Amino acid sequence: MSKPTLDIQLKTLPNAPGVYQYFDADGTIIYVGKAKNLKKRVSSYFTKTHDNGKTRVLVKKIANIKHIVVDTETDALLLENNLIKKHKPRYNVMLKDDKSYPWICIKKERFPRVFSTRRVFKNCGEYFGPYTSMKTVSTLLDLIRGLYNLRTCNYHLSEEKIQAGKYKVCLEYHLGNCKGACEGLETEAEYNENIKAIREILKGNFKDSLQQFRVQMKQYAEKMQFEDAQKIKEKIEVLENYQAKSTIVNPKISNVDVFSIMSDESYGYINFLQLSYGSIIRSHTLEIKKKLDETDQQLLELAITEIRQRFHSKSKEIYVPFKVNLGDDIKVTVPKLGDKKHILDLSLRNAKYFRMERFKQDKIVDPDRHVNRIMAQMKADLRLAEEPRHIECFDNSNIQGTHPVAACVVFKNGKPSKKDYRHFNIKTVEGPDDFASMEEVVYRRYKRLLDENQPLPQLIIIDGGKGQLSSSLKSLDALDLRGKIAIIGIAKRLEELFYPDDPIPLYLDKKSETLKIIQQLRNEAHRFGIEHHRNKRSKTALNTELETIAGIGEKTVVELLRHFKSAKRVANAKLDELEAVVGVSRAEKIYNYYHGK
Repeated sequence: MSKPTLDIQLKTLPNAPGVYQYFDADGTIIYVGKAKNLKKRVSSYFTKTHDNGKTRVLVKKIANIKHIVVDTETDALLLENNLIKKHKPRYNVMLKDDKSYPWICIKKERFPRVFSTRRVFKNCGEYFGPYTSMKTVSTLLDLIRGLYNLRTCNYHLSEEKIQAGKYKVCLEYHLGNCKGACEGLETEAEYNENIKAIREILKGNFKDSLQQFRVQMKQYAEKMQFEDAQKIKEKIEVLENYQAKSTIVNPKISNVDVFSIMSDESYGYINFLQLSYGSIIRSHTLEIKKKLDETDQQLLELAITEIRQRFHSKSKEIYVPFKVNLGDDIKVTVPKLGDKKHILDLSLRNAKYFRMERFKQDKIVDPDRHVNRIMAQMKADLRLAEEPRHIECFDNSNIQGTHPVAACVVFKNGKPSKKDYRHFNIKTVEGPDDFASMEEVVYRRYKRLLDENQPLPQLIIIDGGKGQLSSSLKSLDALDLRGKIAIIGIAKRLEELFYPDDPIPLYLDKKSETLKIIQQLRNEAHRFGIEHHRNKRSKTALNTELETIAGIGEKTVVELLRHFKSAKRVANAKLDELEAVVGVSRAEKIYNYYHGK
């Protein structure tokens, strides 16, 4: 498929948070931006009149748009920062390194320090973040220091130097903010227990710390140490009231490629995310046309090799949704939980959005491909022998057994063909018998098509369960069409699909396009049938009362209703009012009829 035009790209953008990238005619990235709603934000560039001259020039140069979908606005902000630093687009404000987003570091050392930093150094410690605000970092550090006694000095606290008495406690010890590890007044094991709890807090897990503090508070209370118990209670309240800042980036996940796949009957869509120090620095989705009904594993292995060569990736580890064979040089990880699974899910979301946009674009620029794909999908989903290019759906409509009617709606190539819709007045059935009514209309419909040598559908859908389906099969048997036309019934309650001679129904994915088309057929048949039923009841209700009056014909009824607007007003009208409309003789008949009652 050729590259879609800007107009089509704008129409098919998702209403989701993410980052958008503008490219010029040479394929050079010229601008990166973030958005709470990608569709609204990007469209605004092309619908508004821009006062800024540079913005007008930027819009003129845009030849292609790409985007990456993320979970939240915060994630979009972080991703935008990463992409601007990597690509340095011409129309973006450059972000200098000293203006990077802050992290919280747990230093890799004995009695680790916990502090904020804007630089990430490999193998120097554990980094948490990045955070979008220094205020958030300060609040989090204040929380940690209020809960746990940590050292702030930069001494090298080796066991030898502590035993040699090289260091002396400082003011922080006397203020109660440090327990004096420099003089051996706190063991490394005790200190590391606090670090373990801090690590969980930075990950957003407060459960262990809260449980530990509650045990301590209870112990102090049992010993009558109420002041200490009160201090622990205050710490519990601080923890419960603080809402941890969530981020999607984990600095431990470094130099990793992430791949996910979405596929249908004709195409596979493989998304690639490249991570460096936990930050997404590239996103790309590849579309592959199936030739021989390849499996997802085959497509993914092919795509991974192609994408890694295209982008010269040297990553030694990849995350994928299932095992793939890529040789011994690459570590293949299938994440099940945690940050790795979250990043894989994000990749899958981008593949899904790409596929949805392709479908929308196909409808506009390549409707034949769209129809072919839908038909192939329906054939596979419904286990049909041929593609259902011509589908007919039947529905009965009666209220308390009055005016039983039926409707037949026709879809061709997945779209309504309204000129082929048909209404049926039930002729041979007395009372509300849906089974018999369905048998009658199906027989009448296909008897007529056969008599007139009209083309038959590839699929018949009956709105109803096993009973209606069985009745319809009797008609097909009578016409010798059993096995020549596929027929299924759809039950309303759980959207079960019933097949002839199969007691077990088929359940389709609630989001599948096949089920959506079947539901559209069923709803259209219901609407069309109800409309005919309503018209018939309305006509009967209007005409019955007035036309039963001796000497009053159809033309007189029309004149009366046109003037008085309703049958009720005719009944309540005065004699002179009736005379003014229909004359003396007919007015007296109408007046005497109603007032004689």
